Amino acid sequence: MSLPAGSTIGIIGGGQLGRMLAIAAARLGYRTVVLEPQADCPAAQVANRQIVAAYDDQAALAELASASAVVTYEFENVPVAAATALAASVPVYPPARALEVAQDRVSEKTFLNGIGIATADFRSVDSDDELTAGLKAFGGSGILKTRRMGYDGKGQRVFRNMETGGFAGTCKAMGNVPLILESFVPFEREISVISARGLDGTIAAYDPAENVHRDGILHTSTLPAAVPPRTAEAARAAAGKILSALDYVGVIGVEFFVLADGSLLANEIAPRVHNSGHWTEAACVVSQFEQHIRAVAGLPLGNPRRHSDCVMENLIGDDVLRVPALLAEPDLMLHLYGKAEARPGRKMGHFTRIGGRQ
Repeated sequence: MSLPAGSTIGIIGGGQLGRMLAIAAARLGYRTVVLEPQADCPAAQVANRQIVAAYDDQAALAELASASAVVTYEFENVPVAAATALAASVPVYPPARALEVAQDRVSEKTFLNGIGIATADFRSVDSDDELTAGLKAFGGSGILKTRRMGYDGKGQRVFRNMETGGFAGTCKAMGNVPLILESFVPFEREISVISARGLDGTIAAYDPAENVHRDGILHTSTLPAAVPPRTAEAARAAAGKILSALDYVGVIGVEFFVLADGSLLANEIAPRVHNSGHWTEAACVVSQFEQHIRAVAGLPLGNPRRHSDCVMENLIGDDVLRVPALLAEPDLMLHLYGKAEARPGRKMGHFTRIGGRQ
């Protein structure tokens, strides 16, 4: 049964993704309450209410549950214990299981391999000796990452064609936290699929976007991706397999490496709306944000069909100074996040240029 209009949807996290979810919820007649420790966060500027507290504050979680008919979240590092505690008194979508899988890169890749989705080779690393052994197995090259947290290129170190050995102090420099070493992948391009699963198990997948990163941060997402139809369909099918295996409700982002023969290796999953899906605001009748609200509210999923080709570009830091010039362009949709201070590496907004109509 779907949520009646006027119901309140709780959102954990007050960043730009929460902001865009709150806007989509309002368009569908819902109210929103945001749990976020930072006052006047981007989401709070458009939501009906903000609870200013830490994500694991028990009193705040109880208040959020009491105020909400359903709770969702805008980022994958929500404490699993908090999501589990909330789920005892109010529906929480996506389920806590999705957080458990996505928060640890070893658990994530083990899960993906377990349901038949290929990834890069990987090894867990808890010591410099294990790093040495892993690099030896991978021919002296690989990417060392923190297993938890880390985003937009943070918490990573790259090794290229290095002699095995001599890595004393590496794990300490990375914070003495659990690590994962991933082998290099000879990919030709990166793509991602935004897909959704409703309460009734219906799945709707958007077309894959081709992504370009700069300094570990998404720069552009281009539609259509330069991949053959069989590759695009394989990406959508893999996303659907993940959604079903997790008994998922809501939108998920799945990133892939595309190899020379068109085959795919899954890179990571994000149990939430995703930066590489922002183009759906301008090039689809139903955006990823509305799709997520539809899913968690028990409404029918919208048609994910793309009506236009497009390129979405992030505005990072001082890129926001381009806004006046961008607004002078035809066929361009701009979205600013309401952040007062532009800092290096900080996402201030994005824009989507519409191309030829399909």
